[in-house]
Amino acid sequence: MAASQADALVIFGITGDLAYKHVIPALHAMIRRGTLDVPIVGVAKSGWDLAQMQQRVRDSLAANQRVVDETAAERLLERFSYVDGDYRDEATYAALRQALGASSAPLYYLAIAPSMFQAVARSLAGAGLAERARLVLEKPFGRSLASARELNRTLRGYFPPEAIFRIDHFLGKEPVQNLYYFRFANAFLEPIWSREQILSVQITMAESFGVKGRGTFYEEAGAIRDVVQNHLLQIVSLLAMERPRDATVAAQSAEKLRVFKAIPPLDPAHVLRGQYRGYRQEPGVAADSTVETFAAARLLIDTPRWEGVPFYLRTGKQLPVNAVEILITLKAEPFLQPGSHDACHRNYLRIRLSPELVFAIGICVKMPGIELVGNDIEVLANYHPPDQMLAYERILGDALRGESVVFASEDGVEEMWCIVDPILGDATPVHEYDQGTWGPAAAEEFAAAIGGWHNPVDMVDLACRE
Repeated sequence: MAASQADALVIFGITGDLAYKHVIPALHAMIRRGTLDVPIVGVAKSGWDLAQMQQRVRDSLAANQRVVDETAAERLLERFSYVDGDYRDEATYAALRQALGASSAPLYYLAIAPSMFQAVARSLAGAGLAERARLVLEKPFGRSLASARELNRTLRGYFPPEAIFRIDHFLGKEPVQNLYYFRFANAFLEPIWSREQILSVQITMAESFGVKGRGTFYEEAGAIRDVVQNHLLQIVSLLAMERPRDATVAAQSAEKLRVFKAIPPLDPAHVLRGQYRGYRQEPGVAADSTVETFAAARLLIDTPRWEGVPFYLRTGKQLPVNAVEILITLKAEPFLQPGSHDACHRNYLRIRLSPELVFAIGICVKMPGIELVGNDIEVLANYHPPDQMLAYERILGDALRGESVVFASEDGVEEMWCIVDPILGDATPVHEYDQGTWGPAAAEEFAAAIGGWHNPVDMVDLACRE
């Protein structure tokens, strides 16, 4: 049976940074496309009134949209109501019931601290507001395997499993969606997509900025919880999964889950943690913090397709560029003329997922002249169609319709925690690195077995050089 459409959207944490930067612009885009036609209730404890909330919406659009559709903005403001109150106060939920009016199947989106998830779910149920409703939660979903399991058990006591949606906004990005499509829509990939032809896989998620004033949050998270446990492992699953038996959510989730179950828990000996110099001076950060802002890990996948192929994952803040990039290096050696000194290297496939989608193939061609001497070149396709759907636009639209394909499953979340649980906290030492570099000095040695890291290049700089 198809899921029913939610008849209201309630956003807890509407005055927060996440809503300001991402959620409100997504709502504006949905209004502009005609895909949002339900009342919106913002909930927060800010001491505000509706007029102040509406000004926050206007400020968000002005700061985060290149062009604001004023008609869509006004229509968005007309849909808003606002409830100000403490998330633990029964009076807040009484006011929310009144604000919902005739709505009977709302979607509750918790853009709030994870420590408040259970309290809000309990209060919604206690106020009689959970029946026929859906609950959307931001990552991180738990802080460890044990806490994730406890949170799952608690939430299932108030909402049925099919009504709980766990956001990994990364899965809503158009390039990530394209990675899944690219993987199975192109028949030429299958003959090379295994241990028979692939030497290694690298995945890098680099950020050129620091914690941006969110030191208190980052002290609770760190790079492993914030990126490795979710974003990077989700990319691994998209690269390594088998073709689903059909296009259903259940079939796709089952194949991802098989990948997660086939990855042994990470060995601290195959993990490197780093922290950029200056992190400890950030507001909200402890003077003796050992929280990592850089993490690198090596993992294997125990399946017939991937046996023995190392996957190297890397993420960090204050690195040279903003980029999410995959490098798949092939085993097959290019043609080598006997007696010559061919300069070619291995073939590879490079996929950039952010800030724009790029597919590139590293190939070897003959250099001009009499001799058969090779030269490395890269064949590149830059795919960036206009007016792409925003990640949160896709996520909120799917949640309103009850579609869960871009959300992490309960089993999948727990399996990802199983993988990273042994390396959480201070299981490994933390190494300092300079801002604007590619992490600690030991990072290069860490990847020496595959010839070192491939460092993504700033696309603007690349265009200038060409």
